[in-house]
Amino acid sequence: MLDKSYLVPWGKRGSLSTDTEAAVLAELVHESTPLPAGARRERFERSFAASVGSRHAISVNNGAVALQMAIRMLDLAPGDEVIATPQTHRATVQPLLDHDVRVRFCDIDPITLNLDPAVLEALITPRTRALLLVHYGGCPAEMDTVMALARRHGFLVLEDCVHALGARYRGRSPGSLADLATFSLRNAKSSTALGEGGLITCDRDDWAERLRRLRAPDGDARTAHPRPAPAGLPGTSYATPLQRGFVRRPGGDATMPEVVAALGQAQLAGVEAAVARRRALAGRLDEVLSRYPFLTPQSAPAHSAHSYHLYTCLADHQELRDRLVLALDRRGVEIQLRYFPQHLLPQWRQRGHLRGECPVAERSWFEQHLNLPCHAMLTPHQQDYLIEALDGALAELNGGVPAPAAMPATVCGPR
Repeated sequence: MLDKSYLVPWGKRGSLSTDTEAAVLAELVHESTPLPAGARRERFERSFAASVGSRHAISVNNGAVALQMAIRMLDLAPGDEVIATPQTHRATVQPLLDHDVRVRFCDIDPITLNLDPAVLEALITPRTRALLLVHYGGCPAEMDTVMALARRHGFLVLEDCVHALGARYRGRSPGSLADLATFSLRNAKSSTALGEGGLITCDRDDWAERLRRLRAPDGDARTAHPRPAPAGLPGTSYATPLQRGFVRRPGGDATMPEVVAALGQAQLAGVEAAVARRRALAGRLDEVLSRYPFLTPQSAPAHSAHSYHLYTCLADHQELRDRLVLALDRRGVEIQLRYFPQHLLPQWRQRGHLRGECPVAERSWFEQHLNLPCHAMLTPHQQDYLIEALDGALAELNGGVPAPAAMPATVCGPR
């Protein structure tokens, strides 16, 4: 309900802010060094790369630009095929509309909601050039199987990690599991920059250099000019051959502002705390759901650790899902459904995609899927109320009979 003030709102801020961020902003206000100089940006890039276990991190002004630039690295040619997940935000696959390629959407696993490796293998052809996947909601995709297929068939893998900062896959971080990865620092994420920001991670030195050149039209601003500076002119900062760059290509500037990099650096230390709060609340939600067999939470494999950017559960059928959404709404709990199957959006229908192409993803969204609030900004009182409201709504759907509270949460398997 758009005009409703919710007791448990959907998260507008995904990370925790402290006095550290305020001190950073105060320092920047009084900074005498030119803010575009890049020292904070370079420090943030090094710290971010180290945090996810990647050789390089290239910062840009937002997550959508990060995806656009990463897709440029795939060097797609007319007639190439790209496999993508339909269970994601449109920004993941939207840049592919600018390329003359065939996109094949891969159906999802009904529990993890990530692309199904068995379906993926059947979609691979000699023309497959790349795969775009997302770790949906912060649940890591089955990357060992995916990367084995990619190496066997010779295609590249780009992981969209917009939900997955703080997740783990066999002890490793998303962002270091594929050929390329992208991140967003938008407000709802586990690490934010109080607005917009994005990063691309990779291990290849040549890709990192290309990405830095794509980020700004000037290329290397330290390129030497062949002529000396005019002698004796006041205000010149060069007495030897001119050390000013010259524009080598047209285009916009996607450079991350220094204030965003400084805030991103300050936020990195709080990622684990924010994710820990999400996991603690997810455990409580799991415990409630485990008592009602008609609702199943999204489940990560035992070798993975979910970051719970989204807490998603699946109802047995559409009537039940819709009744639960309305029951929670009446209790003041804001519910969202994320995301509409990408292959059924108008821009992809125009390219020939039809209903029935990804039946699991379609059934999930149209009949089963709902997302419960699960973010670091919920107060302890709001969390307690959410648990009470969820249990009350499920008891209402269970014929007014609350389920016994003693049943262990592990009956639904590992999270």
